[in-house]
Amino acid sequence: MAVSESEHRSYGGGAALGRMGQWLRWEAAAIGRSARRAAAGPGPERDVLTQSLKAAGAAAAAWALTGWWWNAPMALMAPWTAVVLVQSTVYRSLRSGVQQLVVIALGTVLAAGAANLTGDTMTAMVLVLPVAVLIGNYARFGEHGLYAPTTAVFVLAYGSYSGVDILHRLFESAVGAVIGIAVNALILPPVHLRSVRDSLRRLPEECADLLHAVADGLREGYGRQEADGWHDRARRIPAVLADLRDARLWTRESYRLNPGHRLRRTGAALPSAEWDQAWERIADPLVALMRTLASTVSEESPLRRLPDAAVGHLADLLGAAGDVCAADRAFLGGRGRGARQERARALESAWSAHGRLKRQLVEQDSETATSLGGLVAQSQQLLHELAPVEGEQPAQGGRPSRGDRGSG
Repeated sequence: MAVSESEHRSYGGGAALGRMGQWLRWEAAAIGRSARRAAAGPGPERDVLTQSLKAAGAAAAAWALTGWWWNAPMALMAPWTAVVLVQSTVYRSLRSGVQQLVVIALGTVLAAGAANLTGDTMTAMVLVLPVAVLIGNYARFGEHGLYAPTTAVFVLAYGSYSGVDILHRLFESAVGAVIGIAVNALILPPVHLRSVRDSLRRLPEECADLLHAVADGLREGYGRQEADGWHDRARRIPAVLADLRDARLWTRESYRLNPGHRLRRTGAALPSAEWDQAWERIADPLVALMRTLASTVSEESPLRRLPDAAVGHLADLLGAAGDVCAADRAFLGGRGRGARQERARALESAWSAHGRLKRQLVEQDSETATSLGGLVAQSQQLLHELAPVEGEQPAQGGRPSRGDRGSG
């Protein structure tokens, strides 16, 4: 029976509402998780909460000073400026304060000049707004360029563009800037070490989880859907590396002009940037290995599926490689010597499994050897990059010498 147009629209609307409801549930769940993490202990979520409360407090203080105590004619400029200048770092607050004051001054002077010249608000807006928007798009002003046209609109809409009004507006903006910068610099000044530590932990943790999941899947039986899922997880690891690079940049900036960073507990020293570079090199063969593994079960790929014996050796190899990554995670957690010893044993097991996997090559036909050879090469590159990290040395015999690599 044909479906009427109204029924079709009703079905489409219901599906759209269902997707909207699902999205709202996901968002609510994500917000709930963030709130629980903020309440549970220090972390990025609590840092966001702290900065938000500081911004709200700075705005309230600016309004109390200019609007309630002084009863200034344009008191809204002070809290507006203060809330914006509680930035992620003290240095950024100072830089943003200068940018915003310059932009507000330009918007105010342009609007006042046009209004006094034309004597008509509409004409002044037509003349000023194109220029103010162009100024706002000047790259040196960054995100604060938007305040040039908005300030011009405020000035013209309120009709306050005498010399005294201009001075009031600039003075109130300066008061808000001073309060916002002072609050950010003197009350728990932000230092972004926790973001770096979080990203550093996530790298070995996610690699370990992925490698262990693949090892378990190979032993239990896997298909195209599972292999594609592993490949998708591997492709997300470079995003964690990008987060780590950003976090290190934020940390370096957060120490600039920060009067309170020496009073903050920073914990143990962070691993050097060589750690990040090592994990960048680890991510490449890991992604390639997952892609090749997915290709061996793809109907469109010419690569042949692996024999059961090779699958077992590959599972042992990847499980041991996951143990290496888990030991790196434990090392970051402060376990030190114990984690290094676990790492050396796991790396030795991984190289041993790699040797067994490589010996399978001589027992295969040419097509199967092609599939297996790609995985052997990529897993060897993965183990080579896993050893050593941060100066660890594998146990004696755990990693073959350069002359041994490539032998059957």
